[in-house]
Amino acid sequence: MKKLLCYPALGAVIVCSQANAAGFHLKEQSAAAQGNAFAGATAGAEDISYSFFNPAGLTRHKGTKTSFGGTYIAPRAKAKSAVGGSPAMGGSTRTEYVGDIVHSAVSPYFYFSQQLNDKWTAAVSLNTPFGMITSYDDNWAGRFHGTKSDVKTLTLTPMLAYKATDKLSLGAGFQMQYIKAKLSNAQVMGVGVEDHVKLQGDTFDIGYTLGALYEYSDKTRFGVGYRSQVKHKLKGDIEFDKLGALMNQDITARLTTPASLTFGAYHDINDQWSVMAEIGRVYWSSFDELRIRGNTIDSLTEEKWKDTTSYAIGASYRVNDQWKLRAGFAIDSGAVGDEYRTPRIPEADRYWYSGGVEYGIDENTTLNVGYTYIRAEKGKVNLRGDHNGDGYRGPINAKYENDVHILAVGLNYNF
Repeated sequence: MKKLLCYPALGAVIVCSQANAAGFHLKEQSAAAQGNAFAGATAGAEDISYSFFNPAGLTRHKGTKTSFGGTYIAPRAKAKSAVGGSPAMGGSTRTEYVGDIVHSAVSPYFYFSQQLNDKWTAAVSLNTPFGMITSYDDNWAGRFHGTKSDVKTLTLTPMLAYKATDKLSLGAGFQMQYIKAKLSNAQVMGVGVEDHVKLQGDTFDIGYTLGALYEYSDKTRFGVGYRSQVKHKLKGDIEFDKLGALMNQDITARLTTPASLTFGAYHDINDQWSVMAEIGRVYWSSFDELRIRGNTIDSLTEEKWKDTTSYAIGASYRVNDQWKLRAGFAIDSGAVGDEYRTPRIPEADRYWYSGGVEYGIDENTTLNVGYTYIRAEKGKVNLRGDHNGDGYRGPINAKYENDVHILAVGLNYNF
């Protein structure tokens, strides 16, 4: 029973959170950068929303500024030919087709910066870097691996940037992150006996972010950004529909979200054309296990995620003083292979096609709109049922078709 409660419950705190980038990371934190598929996000510093990727870029922004907006994320993930089931429940069942298992959501953001003097700039941001809702029918073939998942996060990041020389700027900040999850799945309670489990938990933990920006010339700059691991300890409770008070209890889980390192370049070809590029590495291999403890639970589950790399290129064209057009393309590799991929997040390699428009409303106000279509490779879940904790859940095999439409709108205002 100990291992039985481990992965389907708290394990989904991570793996179900989103389907846009590898693992559970949401890149959508800037409408302007969205238009270039986040190419050059660590070097562009075109408005203060780019500080999410590199806080050092804040030194390019004088006076008092604010940037706020939101991203509408409409993912699609459909399962076909799902075959699975617990040996304790009589073997496999088949679900030929599962409708859309993911739901649209809005990810808001807010930034505020204040130039302190010629050297120092302070800022604060509020972001939702993780979060999604996934839902299967309670009777589908893979119900022992997951049915419903609802994950929300909120991150407050105070930042400080310092202009060390005419060419070099440095930046740092603290990630103050809150995460909350509500999850459910079917649970084997004995031979031929099935129950339904619901779990909720939350936590608040702190990490950090670092960045550097080197301005080689007025036209060319390079940036590097680093976001640290955040070590979480979730506290919550687990409830059983049928057994109720006999099994309900408080639980805790320790997990580590990955660090990321990105490099970007930005270059103005002339007064109209600009080009940019980005390469990023997310160290998902740090997520190798998940441990859960309760009054009667002490379980360890292996995960076997792998580090991922993303590449992006982009270009912008300034039509006149009011209008700018953006475009970008990116490749984002998946974090989990077929053997360890779960129904919570049937992700795969992704290809980003982005475009955007910037409009200067007046000398102090700028509007940005960005759109991205993400085409994902067909995902497969091939869990054999022999991983830690899978003995009662059994194997599951399913094929998935995934894609995402993303629309971002942001407003910048200079006081």
